[in-house]
Amino acid sequence: MRWVCIVLPQLALDAVLRASSDPAAPLALVTGTPQRRVLQAVNEAARELGLQAGQSLTTALALSRDFTQVEYDHGAIARWHQFLAAWAYSFSSQVSLRYPRALLLEIESSLGLFGPWPRFEARLRSELTALGFRHRLVAAPNPVAARMLANAYDGLAVSDSQVLHELLGQMPLNRLGLDNKTASALARMGLRSLQQVLALPRHTLAKRFDAGLLLHLDTLLGQRAVALDCYLPPEQFELRIELNFDVESTQALLFPLRRLTADLAAFLAGRDSGVLGFVLHLEHVDGSHSQVDVGLLSAERESTLLFELVRGRLERLQVQAPVRAVRLQAKDLPAFVPEHRELFDERPQQSVPWQQLRERLRARLGDDAVQGIQAHADHRPECAWLPSASSKPLLPTAGPPRPGWLLSEAQVLRERAPQILAGPERIESGWWDGGDVRRDYYLLLTRSGQRVWAYRQVSGQDQPGPFMLHGWFA
Repeated sequence: MRWVCIVLPQLALDAVLRASSDPAAPLALVTGTPQRRVLQAVNEAARELGLQAGQSLTTALALSRDFTQVEYDHGAIARWHQFLAAWAYSFSSQVSLRYPRALLLEIESSLGLFGPWPRFEARLRSELTALGFRHRLVAAPNPVAARMLANAYDGLAVSDSQVLHELLGQMPLNRLGLDNKTASALARMGLRSLQQVLALPRHTLAKRFDAGLLLHLDTLLGQRAVALDCYLPPEQFELRIELNFDVESTQALLFPLRRLTADLAAFLAGRDSGVLGFVLHLEHVDGSHSQVDVGLLSAERESTLLFELVRGRLERLQVQAPVRAVRLQAKDLPAFVPEHRELFDERPQQSVPWQQLRERLRARLGDDAVQGIQAHADHRPECAWLPSASSKPLLPTAGPPRPGWLLSEAQVLRERAPQILAGPERIESGWWDGGDVRRDYYLLLTRSGQRVWAYRQVSGQDQPGPFMLHGWFA
């Protein structure tokens, strides 16, 4: 087997920066008691001002006040850890959160799908960068070795056990995951690297230290299997972004909305699911909430489409009070079936699938403005169709041909002696609701080559009435 460890060294900071409209501005995460506030993490722009992690807030403010302070949120780290596990689930069915701020993925069975390791690694890095998270990647024959090697390397890929033992042997003891007590005891013995520890007789280590040391060394070298709890994706998606300032217009909400819908798309790809509807909650400064419901007629998961849908509905909303935070919640997550596409699509850059066009029109014009059609059990042409909210039209059973364009009101056909192609087809119906009709329908061909559907009223007179145009054939 082969495992990949993805270390996220700035998980908390990246989670804040990716939601910021200006990630290049100086920013610091602050933690501690009210009596002693300390900088937990700072970005590159803040380091240029002289700020650094572990510095007291008082000292930082003495150096500069041109930086943004954000409270360090321990709960947010766990939520983002889970989110990235959901993303990694799209690449491997065995994803583990055994180590904090790190992901373990079994990739041996995934290489056949995603290609050789260099291509697979490039894809992992590309998607993590797009999501806004800095990372280090290491591949190794077992998960424990991959995690420990990631403490000192980035981009390393080891497949040979002998090479693995040589690399681990050069690692310092304080980077091998040993507990502080054991690492200190080994250091007092003059041992600095794993190679020096492995050179000692095994029975002497068993006498001086508890069984945990030998167990850790065995799992590190791949001589003993390690049991991992594998991640299972949740049944719903929920993500909240707190804004750095009060927002009073919908345009200013587009940046966090784009991030939310991109995260939703990544989550859906990991579960191999789509979404049939989600809710956007706007949390106002006065404690009130606004809700934007987005419903779809078929499951989708493309981030661009999801963003366009929520933006179209949001543009029709009047913000009543400044917005302090936005929250997106999706519960209806059915299995996703990709749209069938031809191998050689004509002008794909200008064509939009019907399902996406339909959802965009519904988002901009309203749910009732775009509807399907279904057949109705009535012989009268003007009553044979009804609007329907279903995404799939209910077509009538086989019968005589009907035009694709039916006029709302029949008009006198201004055509002298048209050619009769078919007919008459008599329709007598509607006596029960007062709309009784008696008509003989004909399929006619005009002099210009157009095919029309027209009728004559059936009456007791010998002289037939004029043709009444009721529809056009394509």
